[in-house]
Amino acid sequence: MSKAIEKNKNEYSAKNINVLKGLEAVRKRPAMYIGDVSSRGLHHLINEVVDNSIDEALAGYNDRVLVTLNKDGSVTVEDRGRGIPVDLHPVEKRSALEVVMTVLHAGGKFDKSSYKVSGGLHGVGVSVVNALSEVLKAEVRRDGKIYFQEYRKGVPVDKVKQIGTYKGDQTGTKINFLPDSTIFKTTKFNFETVAERLRELAYLNKEVTMTLKDEAEGIEESYKFKGGLIDFVKYLDEQRQALHKPIYIEGERDNTPVEIAFEYSDSYSENVHSYVNNINTIEGGTHLVGFRTALTRTFNNYAYKNGLIKENSKITLTGDDFREGLTAVISVKVMEPQFEGQTKTKLGNSEVKSIVETIVGEKLSEYLEENPSIGKKIIEKCMRAAEAREAARKARDLIRRKNALDSLHLPGKLADCSINDPEHCEIYIVEGDSAGGSAKQGRDRRFQAILPIKGKILNVEKAKINKILENQEIQAIISAIGAGLGEDFDPSKSRYGKIILMTDADVDGSHIRTLLLTFLYRHMKELITVGKVFIAQPPLYKIKKGKEEVYAYDDNERDSIIKRMKSESKTKKEEVVEEVPKLADTINPKGILISRYKGLGEMNPEQLWQTTMNPETRTVLQVSIESAAAADKIFETLMGDEVEPRREFIEKHAKYANLDV
Repeated sequence: MSKAIEKNKNEYSAKNINVLKGLEAVRKRPAMYIGDVSSRGLHHLINEVVDNSIDEALAGYNDRVLVTLNKDGSVTVEDRGRGIPVDLHPVEKRSALEVVMTVLHAGGKFDKSSYKVSGGLHGVGVSVVNALSEVLKAEVRRDGKIYFQEYRKGVPVDKVKQIGTYKGDQTGTKINFLPDSTIFKTTKFNFETVAERLRELAYLNKEVTMTLKDEAEGIEESYKFKGGLIDFVKYLDEQRQALHKPIYIEGERDNTPVEIAFEYSDSYSENVHSYVNNINTIEGGTHLVGFRTALTRTFNNYAYKNGLIKENSKITLTGDDFREGLTAVISVKVMEPQFEGQTKTKLGNSEVKSIVETIVGEKLSEYLEENPSIGKKIIEKCMRAAEAREAARKARDLIRRKNALDSLHLPGKLADCSINDPEHCEIYIVEGDSAGGSAKQGRDRRFQAILPIKGKILNVEKAKINKILENQEIQAIISAIGAGLGEDFDPSKSRYGKIILMTDADVDGSHIRTLLLTFLYRHMKELITVGKVFIAQPPLYKIKKGKEEVYAYDDNERDSIIKRMKSESKTKKEEVVEEVPKLADTINPKGILISRYKGLGEMNPEQLWQTTMNPETRTVLQVSIESAAAADKIFETLMGDEVEPRREFIEKHAKYANLDV
């Protein structure tokens, strides 16, 4: 052993072990606790505080939550719960409020005498919100007294103090926090993002009124839905034609309450949303499996028993047939939930499957006996789905690949990559042959595949599965990805670790991207759930001054670059030249040339590689589903048959668009 190695070995001792005290670990690695430090992680802070208020509602002590987006950028969350305890903690020897606010994994959620079920237990706790806030102020109303404590970056400024008294029995907690701008990429909250979560919680907790205020904009909205999940299903199917009124099922077994509402519409897609203790289980789990199993078995038994399917019929109804046009919300409350899956949003408790299956089987059978006309309508709908499925099976057989590496079944226009490890491969689905040609020439052939598509693919929101599978562009996408479709879809069989959508930054490009996302969301949602779908971000501008050439991806970045170039300019007479229709061939040596890209095809292969495809320099947006219900609503609004909701959506959100028209 060399002396250098021996010396290094000896230097590794106890003094090299760093211990992060209190909430330092959270500030050091915030993404470990809230996912990321982008807008998504920022909004997660509100969810953590609100979840505590909802847990008070689940325990039967709270009926109102008020969230205020303040003018100074802070957020205030108030409830009418019991108020966080302020008495001395027996072990920590300090106020319980301070313990809850400054110690990870501290709280009443672990004591089943305080909370039977809890959504907050699945999160990271208010202490993490405190750690990631520049300032946090906690105010508690308990036992006729008002208590207060302030924190700076998770550290108490002073001890918990009584600051006043109140009359009556109105207890509660008020948390005000200002996110730390040195940690988050943005500290601006989006009203719609917060509203969507509060609206969802109001549907799931019909006894609670959720109110959201934006002090800067002067906006206030309240959400309370007496119909609960029934109203939720109606909201989701607002732009679809329902075949019947929502069917509501409620029951409890082994201390596990189950609540479900569902209906069938004229839609061709399945729209099922599941929750455990108010947590959106995007990847489903045992509660969803139990529901689907009971649905298929009960409807099949009913159909045969009542002669709606003949014994010698060639048609056999499967689970897929009972899911076409189905909109459902499943909510269960589990004392000790076990979450698994890629994003820890899949329920793993095996006992929940049989609980849900039993309750749904019994209650649905009773409902069908009492409502035979609705049962007949649903079976007829499922029979039509079965016919379409059989036609789809024949179409699917034409495009199904025998195995993940069998290139004989790949579409002819696919330029595949040379390595076979899916985790290191990526496919660009590119709009147009011109851009596809540039992408093929500019790519790294080892790990990047290119699939050009022509024009706009079929809008799957309005088409039966057999029609979808007859579309050549969709056939090419399914074959290239290699994970199958429908009943034999398996995201683990995807030939690529990243599926990247690359379209022009204009209206047509945005439409094509939306059509592609609609197809992936409706028929390959698991690819989005596990984080395999991305959107390429080609630059909008190329800015040139002398020998310097810089790319800008939006108007703000363009203006910032121009401002810098002007400030660095040696002469005051230099002018700004803007080239609008297409890239210029010559450059004014005295000025700043701004060239706007109207399409991907205008970039040569080298430019496309450097700006959009090189992993070291590109920017890609990962597509995620924060709220599956919100995503479904948007796709139905944008791609459905109803024109008026689409017009209203565009008018409301036009100010956020950046389209080249």
